[in-house]
Amino acid sequence: MLCLDSAASHNNTHNMSPLIGIVIGIVAGGGIAVWLTTSVLRNKLLARSQQVLKDAEEKGEVLKKEKELQAKEKFLQLQREHDKRVNEQNNKMRDAENKLKQREQTLAQKVDELQKKSAELKGVSENLNKQIEVLHNRQAEVEKVYKESIDKLEHIAGMTAEEAKQQLIESLTEEARAEASTTIMDIVEEAKLTAAEQAKKVVIQSIQRTATETAVENTVSIFNLENEEVKGRIIGREGRNIRTLESLTGVEIIVDDSPDAIIISGFDPVRREIARLSLHKLVTDGRIHPARIEEVVAKTRRQIEQEINEVGKRTCIDLGILNMNHELMRMVGRMKYRSSYGQNLLQHSREVANLAATMAAELGLNPKLAKRAGLLHDIGKVPETDPELPHAIFGMRLAEKYKEHPDICNAIGAHHDEVEMTNLISPIIQVADAISGARPGARREVVEAYINRLNKLEQMAMAYPGVVKTYAIQAGRELRVIVGAEKVSDAEANKLSFDLSKQIQSEMTYPGQIKVTVIRETRAINYAK
Repeated sequence: MLCLDSAASHNNTHNMSPLIGIVIGIVAGGGIAVWLTTSVLRNKLLARSQQVLKDAEEKGEVLKKEKELQAKEKFLQLQREHDKRVNEQNNKMRDAENKLKQREQTLAQKVDELQKKSAELKGVSENLNKQIEVLHNRQAEVEKVYKESIDKLEHIAGMTAEEAKQQLIESLTEEARAEASTTIMDIVEEAKLTAAEQAKKVVIQSIQRTATETAVENTVSIFNLENEEVKGRIIGREGRNIRTLESLTGVEIIVDDSPDAIIISGFDPVRREIARLSLHKLVTDGRIHPARIEEVVAKTRRQIEQEINEVGKRTCIDLGILNMNHELMRMVGRMKYRSSYGQNLLQHSREVANLAATMAAELGLNPKLAKRAGLLHDIGKVPETDPELPHAIFGMRLAEKYKEHPDICNAIGAHHDEVEMTNLISPIIQVADAISGARPGARREVVEAYINRLNKLEQMAMAYPGVVKTYAIQAGRELRVIVGAEKVSDAEANKLSFDLSKQIQSEMTYPGQIKVTVIRETRAINYAK
């Protein structure tokens, strides 16, 4: 730029050239100074870079020597490890060779021994072959003699060996059956003799310690009236009051010529009780019309449901039974309004519970478990809907549903032998149920069903061969069977009694037990003239 400016100034003014020359000189002198400075710096930088390179080369040599040393040490270490492994493998190979040599020696010894034994066995085998040949010859002789003997015996007896064998089997079978029947009867009698005393003691103590009144229910209820005028008010205009009451309660109300009484008929005791209490409230209140009847019946039904719950709760408290499901407790309360053969179901269940608890205590079992099972054993008789199942099976399923103890469930299902007994509580419940049902006055049967049962007993016994007469006595609790002495032996009489008792037990339903007595006697009769 200075040169351009000086050139321009030279074109304009010619007089300034000496001054410009001076300036150019000064500038040229400054450039020389700068150049000298740059050269010095360059030399220093070169010297420094050479020093750095030298230092780097020295360090590189040092690092190279260190790495070479490390590599040599690593190589030596690997070589030592390799030599060690090689030595170990050589040692193992030597040990294996020694063991193989020992085994070869042992095998060689065993081979020698086996060869000796083989030679010995060969001699023994030859002796055995000779003996076997002798035995075969003797066996052939024996078979020949046996066949000749069989032929002679068949000729003498007049029958073949198979016929004789069959006859012998039949004879032994009949003899074994008779002896088995006699043995069974002896065992049963011995068991009865040894167990009867203790069983009687337990049963008698249980009955003595359990006192229950006899309760008989019918299918009708009698509602007494103060006077005959109330009958007309109960019937209502054109019978609308009595029809309303019958439709709401599900019973039949009979208004006849009976003085001061109305008969309430129905198979459901709960419905009869609702109708009876509703009539009592209506007659006491005096207001008898369809709307009032509907209101009173609804209140009475709620009252009965509440009473059922209270009865179930109170029964469990009285018997000391705790932690029972609310629905099971409610079913226990419904037992108050159910009957079995005329026997109140709640009283029967309480009695069975007390009897079972007493027996369990006498036998060293759990009385609380037995009492709980006794109370619930007929729970299947009080369902609100028809389950179409035997009450024992249905009751067992209810108990299982509400998480009762497995022993209690089995006792409920097995008290009529509909499932197999799996614990000692089950037979106790069955016995207590039979005692409660068989107690005099406890149950009431229809006369026709009672007569049919007695006839069936006698006809069942008459079906057996050799039976002459049969008598059902003691209200059907004993069956006497008279057999012909010339047709039935003593052993057959024992078998007849046993078989008949088993058939009655499997085919008939009855309270308590039935004693089967078979009588066989021989009479010698002569007349003095």
